Amino acid sequence: PEVQHVAPYPSMDHYTEGPVDEPVMAELSVHRDPNFYQEPFYTNYLPKKRGRPPKQQAEDGETREEDDEVEAAKKAKRALNRFNGMSVAEVMAKTLPDVITYNLDILIIGINPGLLSAYKGHHYPNPGNHFWKCLFLSGLTDQQLNYMHDQSLPEKYSIGFTNMVERTTPGSKDLSSKEIREGGRQLLEKLQKYKPLIAAFNGKGIYEIFCKETFGVKAKNLEFGLQPYKIPETETVCYLMPSSSPRCAQFPRAQDKVHFYIKLKELRDQMKGLAPSREVEETEYSFDLQLAKEDAKRIAIKEEQLDPEYESCSALHEETRGGEKTSLPTGALR
Repeated sequence: PEVQHVAPYPSMDHYTEGPVDEPVMAELSVHRDPNFYQEPFYTNYLPKKRGRPPKQQAEDGETREEDDEVEAAKKAKRALNRFNGMSVAEVMAKTLPDVITYNLDILIIGINPGLLSAYKGHHYPNPGNHFWKCLFLSGLTDQQLNYMHDQSLPEKYSIGFTNMVERTTPGSKDLSSKEIREGGRQLLEKLQKYKPLIAAFNGKGIYEIFCKETFGVKAKNLEFGLQPYKIPETETVCYLMPSSSPRCAQFPRAQDKVHFYIKLKELRDQMKGLAPSREVEETEYSFDLQLAKEDAKRIAIKEEQLDPEYESCSALHEETRGGEKTSLPTGALR
């Protein structure tokens, strides 16, 4: 057999020659005060609050006055930007002309012009308003229109526009009860002069006041739709529909109001002896009040951004007169 040669291991003597002193780490004594105690860092940590630090209120109320002045300046600047340099006072000096002629099929009646309407010179210009959408969805117009088409409606669709009070205000709550009553008398004269087939009141508040002033009846538990009274000395009937404003609490969405526009169209066709149209038919739909409120809130926020001076149509106007407080519902369209 072959002899296997195994190489010897190398000598390790040169690694172990002489004594080897291993380094020894000297112990370091740490002296601490036995009475000293330090809390962990995380127990004293407080998260930093975001936002602007609160202002210290001055004893004499100077801080609040300064805040009011700043807010007033911002509001004035916002108004100037919104109306292309015109102040609110200048816009309020403008009026909104009626879009009316004799023997219309439908005359839409609002409470009074808002700032945006007076500034633009057109009826229902607010982008959140449901009027023009409902007009189209109900079949009263054959195409989707907007406020720029209001002048063409009398000739093309026999629909006109007017208001109970001519004066422009930021909101209907700025009208006095005397103005509204006087406006009701002027509206009666206007209806007797132009004799529309249907006087359509856009909001309960308008009709409640008009009914009391014209017919001497205090309306209670009003229902939307055809009303039992005609305009004196005419064949004009009164029709009540919910306000087209998205802030109308009872009907906050456009789809909730279309029904009353469809019935208005059916009433017009019936009075004119026209065959009922099948182009627009009502269908059942579910109504979720919570979703409706959420939709209305989102629309209102968007509307405030576009027109901060816009006032709620469902607010109640209160006027103190002779120690007696009178509440006037203003469910009218702005």
